[in-house]
Amino acid sequence: MKDTYTLPAAADFHVHLRDGDVSKVVTPTIRFGGVDTVYVMPNLVPPVTTVSMALEYKKRLQNIDPSINYLMVLYLHESIDANVVRQAKKAGIVGIKSYPAGVTTNSSSGVISYEPFYPVFEAMQEEGLVLNLHGEVPSDGKDITVMNAEPKFLPTLQDLHRRFPRLRIVLEHTTTADAVEAVRSCGDTVVGTITAHHLSILVDDWAGNVFCYCKPVAKLPADRRALLDALVNSDGRFFLGTDSAPHDISAKKGKGNAAAGVFTQPYACQYVLSALEDAIERGDIKDEAVTEEVLGGFLGEWGRKFYGIAQSTQKIVLKKGSEVIAESIKGHGVEIVPFQQGKPTWTVEWQ
Repeated sequence: MKDTYTLPAAADFHVHLRDGDVSKVVTPTIRFGGVDTVYVMPNLVPPVTTVSMALEYKKRLQNIDPSINYLMVLYLHESIDANVVRQAKKAGIVGIKSYPAGVTTNSSSGVISYEPFYPVFEAMQEEGLVLNLHGEVPSDGKDITVMNAEPKFLPTLQDLHRRFPRLRIVLEHTTTADAVEAVRSCGDTVVGTITAHHLSILVDDWAGNVFCYCKPVAKLPADRRALLDALVNSDGRFFLGTDSAPHDISAKKGKGNAAAGVFTQPYACQYVLSALEDAIERGDIKDEAVTEEVLGGFLGEWGRKFYGIAQSTQKIVLKKGSEVIAESIKGHGVEIVPFQQGKPTWTVEWQ
């Protein structure tokens, strides 16, 4: 890899910006990671289930940092019907996110069965809205755990694609070799996002470190290799969606279960380049596979093309340097610990 890359500004197609004080801390860090466009997750409390809620949320984010292009998303909920889909399209809302009930943070209002939503998916197919799938099934205490929850979901992905072949579907935060193959087995209306942290960590990392714990969890070395291969060889079928998920330190290290979520927003592009460096050193990918074309595509151009979003006119320069990841990000009574805190990383400069 080179020491310097000049690329179009990145687009992050899966972010959690939260609301209130956490949002005030997190939103100003978006540009630090080389990103000018974000696809904003709707799992607030209460979830963003109406057009008016989405537009009001967007205004709150714009008041914090108006320089970012916020792409708004609705939360798939029983109150959403074909009329809501048409209203969302007119309002500029880009997609609808499906969470399996109870599988991750703020997903208690999520989906139990997809069949009741078939009319919604048909309307989305006609209107051009994107369906974003959190691709896991809930653990059942018998045969399903965090380690196989994603593979167990993949038949649902393939069934939805068969039923709605023109519906653009994103399998979010893919973590397994099986998921990569499932996306590739579908038509070009189905793509996947990959997080920065899943390019780096394995099951052993999150098992011993709450700041590496997220849903879906990181898996095995073969799965990580499949994600890295998808990055450099996908021809646009996989692109960046960090799933950056901030939690106050009290929710990560307090009493009870640690909140699921890895905070990567301030170093989104930098983490990806560091992960690729490490992968080359391990022999998981070849050095010559990491080109400016691949980096520019994965970090934004492929996702913008899939979503029909204009390519960025801004440029960023990524330099291998001496920047160190902050130990924590503080403000408004909130403290959030970023992924790989204290480690050296690349720097981002805006041209």
